[in-house]
Amino acid sequence: QVQLAESGGGLVQPGGSLRLSCSASVSMFSINAWNWYRQAPGKEREWVAAITEHGSTNYADSVKGRFTISRSNAKNTVYLQMNSLKPEDTAVYYCNAVGAITAAGFYPDIWGQGTLVTVSS
Repeated sequence: QVQLAESGGGLVQPGGSLRLSCSASVSMFSINAWNWYRQAPGKEREWVAAITEHGSTNYADSVKGRFTISRSNAKNTVYLQMNSLKPEDTAVYYCNAVGAITAAGFYPDIWGQGTLVTVSS
């Protein structure tokens, strides 16, 4: 099975920055979109950012202007650069690949296991 592995989470102070990475275990020939989601304790999972097949980006209002999603097709990796972090950004962050044609076949929806980001002084 295709696996997505997030990395880069950790503890950061308010106003700080963090860069998350998510890499696929096999070659991804085509992906409809990469997404980042997050889930804080006791809250529903919320969508954070997306980058489409052709490179167009979209962001939740809560992170717009502070977060940047990008990708490396050659590395089968998506990134989330997080700047000006706030305590309310504290959550487990998940990457998600939608409509992925991979070296192991077609996968309509793939999720990573998540990486914890804690914003606290």
